[in-house]
Amino acid sequence: MPVYNKLVRDRIPQVIEKSGSNFTTRTLEPSELLIEIKNKLFEEVAEFAETNTQKDALEELADILELIYAALPIHESTFEELENIRIVKKEKRGGFEEGIFLIEIEDE
Repeated sequence: MPVYNKLVRDRIPQVIEKSGSNFTTRTLEPSELLIEIKNKLFEEVAEFAETNTQKDALEELADILELIYAALPIHESTFEELENIRIVKKEKRGGFEEGIFLIEIEDE
């Protein structure tokens, strides 16, 4: 039996159960959840980096977004608050739409 030891989506146990497989899960303690969300984010970002199609890229981005939603209550925040922070940062420092690639900054 493969061992995964990773955070999965809430309905994955039902999916596995329907397939007829036996499995073991446990509910993470609050102190463990953020750690596992971060681990899962690394996994999903790596998968996003490996995508070659728009469909696959959007699937991975959706997973990343779902993990962001899961992390917000841990930080006692909402998506709206996060979005406001994003907008303020974009107004101050810009976004990433122009694809500017910094090569170096000359020392004074």
